[in-house]
This record gives sequence, structure tokens and C-alpha cells, in this order.
Amino acid sequence: MTDLAGETAADFTPILYMLGFGLVAAVPALVLSRLIAPRRRYNPVKFLPMECGQMPTGEGRSHFMMQYYAYILMFVVFDVMSIFLYAWGSALFSIPRTATLPIIAFLGIMFAAMGYALYLAGRKGIW
Repeated sequence: MTDLAGETAADFTPILYMLGFGLVAAVPALVLSRLIAPRRRYNPVKFLPMECGQMPTGEGRSHFMMQYYAYILMFVVFDVMSIFLYAWGSALFSIPRTATLPIIAFLGIMFAAMGYALYLAGRKGIW
């Protein structure tokens, strides 16, 4: 049987084999874990708040310093931008001309976020 794209059902047999293997491996594992797992009993210690296995000390709420928020935002923007720029740069000559508009739009959004982070970094006393 051939569909409009010219692919036959035989082209999808590896995918079907992987789906079957996943079911054959997952279903017995779930059933066995359900049979072997201990039954739940109420334990009041389990529901106590803990810090690294110890009883908490001090106050639960604290004030975080937000003076580096703009720099964290700039790091995230540069991190994402560098990943995409590396991928686009490595395939620069094989990218079609029609793909340049989304690339320019992406870079525009990233530079807008960078400009906002720089604006926040320049403001004093907002936190």
C-alpha cells in the first residue's frame, strides 16, 4: 500500500518494532514493581519539613538578592543565542534563502531581550 508521499508500510516496520519492544519491556516492569513494592503505611515523620534530612532551623522565608537578576537574564539570552548561532553557522552555506527571515526574527527577539536586560542592569534601586 502506497500513500501520497510514496512511502510504503514496510518503511515503518522499524518504528513498529521499537514500539512493540517498548511495550514488551515496559508492561512487565510496571506489573512487577506494583507486585513487589511495599504497601503504604502512614508515617508522621514522612510529612515533616526537612532540610537535607535534618530538622529545619531558622526562618523558612528569606530575602534573595536580586541585584544580579539582569546578569542572569543576559546569560540565558547569550546561552540560547550561541546554541542557535553555532548550528546556523555550521550549516551556513546549506541554509536556503527563505530561512533567513526566521533567523533575523529570532536574533531580533534575542537582542530585544538583551537590551531589556541591559536596561535593568542600568537601573539602580529597583529591587
